Amino acid sequence: MSDMNQATRAYESAATHRTDREQEADVFHHAIGALKAARESGAIQRVRAIADNRRLWSTVTNLMNDPSNALPADLRAGIVSVGLAVQREMDRDAPDFEFLISVNENVAAGLAGRP
Repeated sequence: MSDMNQATRAYESAATHRTDREQEADVFHHAIGALKAARESGAIQRVRAIADNRRLWSTVTNLMNDPSNALPADLRAGIVSVGLAVQREMDRDAPDFEFLISVNENVAAGLAGRP
């Protein structure tokens, strides 16, 4: 069996024992790690981290705007509002990485059920 198949099976096995919220928190943790690494790195790594974070928040915003989303409307609106603030920050010439990291950390903590 190839290493890729083994890795895929290991991931699928691990994912079956974790909640959707835990898996969603992991996506934010991945973005946090990339932003932390990029804040002191070269331009290419910063651009890549911002682009990945932009895709993450674009996806989150789209999911919140989906009419079939079961979350309460006020919660969805609040998440969209946060997403728009994150998007505005990422559109700046020099985004505040600490702000972006902080927002992502708070979302990840909320998904993981931590205050």
